[in-house]
Amino acid sequence: MHHANHYYGHSHLLARYCGLDQAEPLRIRGYLQHGWNIGDGMAPDHDFVPGVPLFLWSERTRRRAWSFGRRQTYVVGAPWAYLLAMQPDGGQPREGTIWYPFHGWEGQRVTGDHGRLVDEIRAVEAGPVTVCLYWQEYRSTRVRRHYERAGFRVVCHGYRGGRWGDLDPRFLHRQLAELRRHHRVASNRLCSAVFYGILAGCAPAVYGDPMQLSGEQPIWGGQPRIRAQWAPLHGPQVDPVAAYELAVAELGADRLLPPAELRQLFRWPEPAGRPA
Repeated sequence: MHHANHYYGHSHLLARYCGLDQAEPLRIRGYLQHGWNIGDGMAPDHDFVPGVPLFLWSERTRRRAWSFGRRQTYVVGAPWAYLLAMQPDGGQPREGTIWYPFHGWEGQRVTGDHGRLVDEIRAVEAGPVTVCLYWQEYRSTRVRRHYERAGFRVVCHGYRGGRWGDLDPRFLHRQLAELRRHHRVASNRLCSAVFYGILAGCAPAVYGDPMQLSGEQPIWGGQPRIRAQWAPLHGPQVDPVAAYELAVAELGADRLLPPAELRQLFRWPEPAGRPA
């Protein structure tokens, strides 16, 4: 099915949870949400075949999908939440902040003042800062040097994969290892990485110049709606209890399915050695 099902190693990770071989990505008979958004969970630039099921992260997303006329929807929880369930926190020491600047993607570049963002980060963060860049910005010496010259550690979790190629089953594992090194997670826009960090035990923050995508359209209400509807998550300091409750709800961490049910929904086989 759709190549986006394999982004960030999602299909590999869920296959592992289901007790299946992770060597090759398994076909999911439907569309799996691959990132947090304020719409129906699906990327607005993708074409979808009517009647094919949507596998969404949360009940909140499913309700939004229904409001758009999407009917064949199933809440399965975010792959990230399954990873945390399989790899509990070992209580390792944490220090400083991991910061995720808003990034572009293969179809759109991001524009903004990275120097200004560096000044905003310095004004807020008291401890050491790790800046995680998307692969496009990481490959840009000009962008990367803004943060390196500020004395920040700069990393990249890797390439998400695309068109059934360059798949990286370890992407989320690297991201989890980085998040568990830090006390805080922050970004200049509310995004998947912030919710992931909250669920992984980081105190969140959303502040700074939000930057812009080339040709960006305010789909589903855009940034004004996000700042209004998810106001408790915005600011240099936020309530960690409220933030955790929101992260659980948006990632469907309270809605994870048992392996047998997930296999049935995805039309995956039983593990080898078990009766069909």
